[in-house]
Amino acid sequence: MALIITGKKFIRDLEQNGSLALYVPLEGGFEGRYQRRVRAAGYVTVTLSARGLGDLGAYLTGVHGVRPPHLGKKNIRTYFIPPIVTSQLEQLPPKSKGLVLWLIDGTVLSNQELSYLTELPKIEPRVKVAVEVGGDRTVTWNPLKDLLVPARAS
Repeated sequence: MALIITGKKFIRDLEQNGSLALYVPLEGGFEGRYQRRVRAAGYVTVTLSARGLGDLGAYLTGVHGVRPPHLGKKNIRTYFIPPIVTSQLEQLPPKSKGLVLWLIDGTVLSNQELSYLTELPKIEPRVKVAVEVGGDRTVTWNPLKDLLVPARAS
């Protein structure tokens, strides 16, 4: 891995494709350099773990209810939480290029969830998506749509 990474190719690919599938070293740390380059290019980043997100459409762009465990000691309650992406877009600084949603542990996402993340930048053009989907010796990336393989008819 090069000591000085400009990140221009990564940012250009992110802007062209809207969503990228990332392969990062499993020991971690290298992807932080790319996150800093994205922020320096004028984007705001939101880092989330893909584990436990549930319905991506509701969690990212719609108001959704969350029920904490009551363990038999309290009444069953539902808290309604505002959408992550929509609320972040409302608070963007005026000179910001947009929002980059950076998801770690993307290996747990299904093809349907990955296809939604591919469509999200088309629904909201100010949103870009980077999903860590595997490990590699260096940071590499492909368009997220290339990761989706159609099912074979048997």
